[in-house]
Amino acid sequence: MKKLFAVLLAAMMLLAMVACGNDTPDPTPTPDPTPDTKTLYMATEGTFPPYEYYDGDKLVGIDVDVANAIAEKLGMKLEVVDIAFDSIVSGVQAGKYDMGMAGMTVNEERLEKVNFSDSYATGIQVVIVKEGGKVKSLDDMAADGVVIGTQSGTTGFLFASEDFGDEKVKGFAKTTDAVEALKNGQVDCVMLDNEPAKALVAANPDAGLSILDTAYANEDYAIAINKQNTDLLNQINAALAELKADGTLQGIIDKYIK
Repeated sequence: MKKLFAVLLAAMMLLAMVACGNDTPDPTPTPDPTPDTKTLYMATEGTFPPYEYYDGDKLVGIDVDVANAIAEKLGMKLEVVDIAFDSIVSGVQAGKYDMGMAGMTVNEERLEKVNFSDSYATGIQVVIVKEGGKVKSLDDMAADGVVIGTQSGTTGFLFASEDFGDEKVKGFAKTTDAVEALKNGQVDCVMLDNEPAKALVAANPDAGLSILDTAYANEDYAIAINKQNTDLLNQINAALAELKADGTLQGIIDKYIK
């Protein structure tokens, strides 16, 4: 027992000497140089070429490329979610998505629910008609019996409803559905943005479709952001300014619109 006590006492004295002779503090853990990248969630509707559309099973287009460029500027990873167009603003408002991009214009109704970034592109509202149909000019849209097709929740839908009355407007979930209705005689014309209109007419070469020469309206596209997230709004505006200044933004637009 005495031997055991002596051994323990010697060990304790040795530990005390080592502790007294070492003044170096414990090393501070080095932060992970590559922490998990934050994700920027973007809501869109994937049938609006060239702004967003599917190439196989992948969403591509102007809005997707611009959003990716913004995410890169912010040091974030982009995640694109394809939902119904008229659910985008409410989804951003509810905080389900960080931002909404879908060739979306700023109007008073949307401004009540979300903030918008600076404009990143300009759109033109046009009207697709069918050969031999009732509509041959913008004036014909007001005639009795004319039914105007649009995508629900879009500015085309709002323009048509405000200018011609709800009873003359038929809303569809997708622009492709509206064009099919025009081909089948369910509507007499379709109002939508110029670039998607050109793509849809080109995709139906035997349907006798064309775009009226006179544009219906001009508008600017912007990014919808939750009203509470002013930091993100400022960061996105700063990123857009840089992308405009260095030519990246125009390069993306030129890639899709010749």
